[in-house]
Amino acid sequence: MAKKYVYFFGAGKAEGSQEMRNLLGGKGANLAEMTNIGIPVPPGFTITTEVCKVYYEGDRKYPPELDAEIDENLKKLEDAMGLKLGDPEKPLLVSVRSGARVSMPGMMDTVLNLGLNDKTVEGLIKMTGNERFAYDAYRRFIQMFGDVVLEIPHDDFEAILEAKKEELSVELDTELDAKALKDVVKKYKALIKERTGRTFPDDPREQLNMSRDAVFGSWMNPRAITYRRLNNIPG
Repeated sequence: MAKKYVYFFGAGKAEGSQEMRNLLGGKGANLAEMTNIGIPVPPGFTITTEVCKVYYEGDRKYPPELDAEIDENLKKLEDAMGLKLGDPEKPLLVSVRSGARVSMPGMMDTVLNLGLNDKTVEGLIKMTGNERFAYDAYRRFIQMFGDVVLEIPHDDFEAILEAKKEELSVELDTELDAKALKDVVKKYKALIKERTGRTFPDDPREQLNMSRDAVFGSWMNPRAITYRRLNNIPG
């Protein structure tokens, strides 16, 4: 029987449980358990800890079956939500979160609002009726993706945001309207182009792959390594 690397949870049923902490990580196991006991957890899927083991033992290469399993579970997620990743009318947005067998709070990376681009942000506006909210979500996604995935310092994005507030003589992020946030998005993208030599990835599936890679990579970031050493957690 082929090894299973991705476990789905949603619509009142999960493929895992709290007893599978070693395989699903603490977060994945608890999300599965909450789903099974009827708590209305938003659906999603968990990539197993075994993939991380294969990844690092195999020179940072994934099991060949992984992409097909992700595609299969992404389709389940889209069906459960009635939304589609990359759909300009009813876009699905996802978070890519880290987890481990033993809790390591704040040590590994996360990407939120994934799936936004210049077309899907318009769909989010239609769905919410709130242009400012949609562009604030978009600029936050670009900032987090730029920091976590593309390794551009968070402070460089904050400098752009602060400059916009100074230009408009406001003190708070919440005082920036949709027009101002659109300009911030444009400048964030220009920063990414300047620092990386490539444009911000508009394809949500590419965004997902790159974010997955960054989260797996964060297992070996300096703060995670130090945390494991101080707390006697195996690598």
